[in-house]
Amino acid sequence: MTSKVTYLGNLRTESIHIRSGNSFITDAPTDNNGKGEAFSPTDTVATGLASCMLTVMGIKARDMDIDMTGTKAQVTKTMASNPRRISKIEVVLNLPFEADEKTKTILERSANTCPVYHSLHPDIEKDITFNWQ
Repeated sequence: MTSKVTYLGNLRTESIHIRSGNSFITDAPTDNNGKGEAFSPTDTVATGLASCMLTVMGIKARDMDIDMTGTKAQVTKTMASNPRRISKIEVVLNLPFEADEKTKTILERSANTCPVYHSLHPDIEKDITFNWQ
């Protein structure tokens, strides 16, 4: 088992990671009857893409003796209706270190092959930008 999710009422859930015991709360967004006081479930999907991209880039960078500490991603999620779904995820990666073209290509390809990227429905538009120092 990976996690347990409990409905707490008022459109809020608590998710607990079994192995670590870490947890997080989700709320329905304000545009879907919620309070928007925490990540929405679809926010976690969009944010998960950026986290996954940074993680696989970090693995590759470590193998190449590159320190990616301080790299940040900005995530924008766009919703569609009928049915309500994520239609687009924009990720802007800001990489605060210098790299040659070969290294940039390797790290960018790593990011674009992360498991979350390939798990998302092909109809979800993924707009990925890499801003190198």
